[in-house]
Amino acid sequence: MSVSTEGHETAEVRKLDRVVIRFAGDSGDGMQLTGDRFTSEAAAFGNDLATLPNFPAEIRAPAGTLPGVSSFQLHFADYDILTPGDRPDVLVAMNPAALKSNIADLPHGGILIVNTDEFNKRNLSKVGYAADPLEDGSLEPYVVHKVAMATLTRGALEPTGLSKKDAERAKNMFALGLLSWMYHRPTEGTERFLREKFAKKPDIAEANVLAFRTGWNYGETTEAFAVTYEVAPAKLAQGTYRQITGNTALAYGIVAAGQRSELPVFLGTYPITPASDILHELSRHKNFGITTFQAEDEIAGIGAALGAAYGGALGVTTTSGPGIALKSETIGLAVMTELPLLVVDVQRGGPSTGLPTKTEQADLLQAMFGRNGEAPVPVLAPATPADCFQMTIDAARIALKYRTPVLLLSDGYIANGSEPWLIPDVDTLPDLRVSFATEVNAPDGSGEFWPYLRDPETLARPWAVPGTPGLEHRIGGLEKGDGQGNISYDPDNHDKMVRLRQAKIDGVDVPDLVVDDPTGDAEVLVVGWGSTYGPIGAAARRVRRLGLKVAHAHLRHLNPFPKNLGEVLGSYRKVLVPEMNLGQLALLLRAKYLVDAVSHTKVAGTPFKAEELQDVFTEIIQGVKA
Repeated sequence: MSVSTEGHETAEVRKLDRVVIRFAGDSGDGMQLTGDRFTSEAAAFGNDLATLPNFPAEIRAPAGTLPGVSSFQLHFADYDILTPGDRPDVLVAMNPAALKSNIADLPHGGILIVNTDEFNKRNLSKVGYAADPLEDGSLEPYVVHKVAMATLTRGALEPTGLSKKDAERAKNMFALGLLSWMYHRPTEGTERFLREKFAKKPDIAEANVLAFRTGWNYGETTEAFAVTYEVAPAKLAQGTYRQITGNTALAYGIVAAGQRSELPVFLGTYPITPASDILHELSRHKNFGITTFQAEDEIAGIGAALGAAYGGALGVTTTSGPGIALKSETIGLAVMTELPLLVVDVQRGGPSTGLPTKTEQADLLQAMFGRNGEAPVPVLAPATPADCFQMTIDAARIALKYRTPVLLLSDGYIANGSEPWLIPDVDTLPDLRVSFATEVNAPDGSGEFWPYLRDPETLARPWAVPGTPGLEHRIGGLEKGDGQGNISYDPDNHDKMVRLRQAKIDGVDVPDLVVDDPTGDAEVLVVGWGSTYGPIGAAARRVRRLGLKVAHAHLRHLNPFPKNLGEVLGSYRKVLVPEMNLGQLALLLRAKYLVDAVSHTKVAGTPFKAEELQDVFTEIIQGVKA
């Protein structure tokens, strides 16, 4: 298809069903903002999308070095997609470091757009290039567009009077404008965003808008780009959508849980990557009864949250793996006191401080067993960024209904990634209201309040707000006497209380596991949890297109497991468990169900690619057939 455009006699417009774009540059080049704005316009246009931000852990690595490279990958399509894409179709490289660290992922024939202004001897030597890759022929397998982005941006902004340094900072908006032109993205939203973001500095706002328009016009007028591309809107379920990250969805889930429970929400936390954005988002919603407390350390944060739960609030604490280690004693206290507490772990690479900005799902066993004594807690894990909303509400439901701390395991891939979210009707969300104890309840007629009498269905104890007349009772970490709650060192009582607390968690109501097995006769079942959902699902689609059969089941409730899990596992000849750890879920499945699960693991700080799982699935399926 051809259309007439200014600057081109005929510019071919190719219709595509999907595109993967990666913006890469120095951590000071604004790649996250650039990618986020392109994502917002794709979402407004109606595409399905998934994103993968990738940034260094250092606050400011040396400019132009490999450790300082920041990137943002976006996959958008006219159909339902599951991952940010394995490899980019288009790579925008703002400097030699960005090129060197990302070029291996660009397939031959892919489009490479390079900011030539940064390819000088000094920057080339920083990353070990002996010769300029733009001149030595090493990039011949790619469609290369050399663009002097900094020079063009400076020239466009010269009339504004900005300094050379300030003008060059807008080159990321030039790149965004060029890519927006290439893929027929709307522009009004980005211009409005820039004016709002820099409202207090209107000269900077207009400079960025001008740089954005300059990039667009460059594509429109240059002869270098003979082809533009169109990706039609996706056919999504009817409703109102917005682009959302996992951390934002999780924060909204906490807000919704507070509203549906009609309880004040107290977040006691300490900033830690990659969970800090939950604190930032919740701090904006005081109007919904949200109190946020940034404590001096992890222990103080959860201590305050548990104190708020004792006082009748929905207590929440957020952290990552190192913080869970510090919070473990207080989680045990919450188990003993049997108070509702939501503990969010946005997992990252470990051990210790490990890889703060990279993803991993290696905290499962810590969530299950990382406390002294028998201290069982429910464990849940969202599968996608949007799923964080619903799973947070379900975690709050369990905490409030069963009077227990609940661990919710997100991870960096989910937390920072984004996708369209169908905004739900609030009236369809579960009713989370609770009944506080208001009267004495001692069965012996003594007129006392017994804090450890149990609901016969849930085994939950009554929740009494401090200060309620006549309901004075002891609380603390020492073992409780059954029913009356006094401190007890009786061996038989301890045995009984340990088993009661375990039985309460074992009896938590979770939905049955749903299996995706289109033909109903697959012999291989792939079981995943957390953020492996997208890569596993995408790989399953690939092998099915090859005529192979595979089933996929994804666990969102990890303690207790769904009641039908054993039956599901026993229905297949082979069970495969891909995980971003060294086989923690596989270990649990083998122990509980005596199933010979095959573990496929990765701990590289990066998510699985669909293509690598496709190869694993194919090998397993063909091995079973043989």
